[in-house]
Amino acid sequence: MKTVFVVQHVHEIDEDNEDVKLIGVYSSMENAKKSVERLKLQPGFSETQEGFNIEKYTLNKDHWIDGYVTL
Repeated sequence: MKTVFVVQHVHEIDEDNEDVKLIGVYSSMENAKKSVERLKLQPGFSETQEGFNIEKYTLNKDHWIDGYVTL
């Protein structure tokens, strides 16, 4: 199966709010990690480096299957 690697950055604004940025979708973990290394040097990201997240996703597969509730 084909997979991709999604890079996001999450920054907590306060206890009730967070800022989530989709950085990009990459064909390999290596490319995703290179993206994070480049962005760690940029303003804002350099102060919140712990906010980066890389997740592996299989293509053509549902990844959220339980429905949702709006709060």
